[in-house]
Amino acid sequence: MKRKTEEPNLGFWAKLKKPVMAIAPMANVTDAAFRRMFAEVKKPDVFWTEFVSVEGLLSEGRKKLLVDLKYEKDEHPIVAQLFGGKPEQFEKIGPLIKKLGFDGIDINMGCPDKGVERSGGGAALIKNPALAKEIIRAAKRGAGGLPISVKTRIGYRKNEIETWVPALLEENIAALTVHFRTRSEMSKVPAHWDLAPLIVEMRNHIAPRTLLLGNGDITSLDEAKQKAKETGLDGIMVGRGVFGNPWFFSDHTPSVKEELERLVRHTELFEKIYRSNMKKRIKNFDVMKKHFKAYVSGFDGAHELRAKLMEAGDASGVRRIINEYLKRKN
Repeated sequence: MKRKTEEPNLGFWAKLKKPVMAIAPMANVTDAAFRRMFAEVKKPDVFWTEFVSVEGLLSEGRKKLLVDLKYEKDEHPIVAQLFGGKPEQFEKIGPLIKKLGFDGIDINMGCPDKGVERSGGGAALIKNPALAKEIIRAAKRGAGGLPISVKTRIGYRKNEIETWVPALLEENIAALTVHFRTRSEMSKVPAHWDLAPLIVEMRNHIAPRTLLLGNGDITSLDEAKQKAKETGLDGIMVGRGVFGNPWFFSDHTPSVKEELERLVRHTELFEKIYRSNMKKRIKNFDVMKKHFKAYVSGFDGAHELRAKLMEAGDASGVRRIINEYLKRKN
């Protein structure tokens, strides 16, 4: 493996203290309301948006998708994650992402969603390294100086890091996040963290300035820091481990009351953001319900409370149910 002489454009990445801690981009999870919970409590070193279709952003349906790129100024640095399979579209969308004030662009090359793969993006790009490289180059041309990063997996049906990872590193991206499972494995097996040192070694030979982040099965901040130390990675990205826990990046252990009050705040903010001026929902309220189990668990009466919350149809209903529970407990 040859060392490349071209220096990557690191942008804001060069200023981050290591190990870098981040939240994984997840559809209908890491939206503006979810990220606000962390911004208000203790935010990670860098935020990602939900992943958004490049093709959609270039279509007449752009307005509906722009809500997925909504953020507040205290969320910086924040990266817009995009997916698609056509290089020219990544080049065309760069000026919009720059205009919206994002600190970087991340290309989704790991999502297993069938719709994403049908677009030629996500995990489908693992099967087409030549196209993946073209997309990275096109994104760089259109980014207006924003750093380009990639999030991917160790392979499609099998471990392909010895061919796939070097192909990406050769493009001198600012950062590479690797989810340590194949596309076929989904989340059915433990993440293969034993592969991290080999990927670090590849990076050191090919693109030593590119930052490497690892992703998979991290459940606590201490575990994240330990993984970074053991593997030599520059940072860790956390997915399911942050559900219902805006305190993940802090040293604070919240009380049940704090957790429930934060759930109310999250729900009310979700409703505020994702209702139009005509009170029409931009996102279905049911999206919030996946968070109820995460916030409401591990304490006396949690199961019954959760069942009641699942029947709520709006934020006011959630507040009423939570207030009734807290009154009974006081």
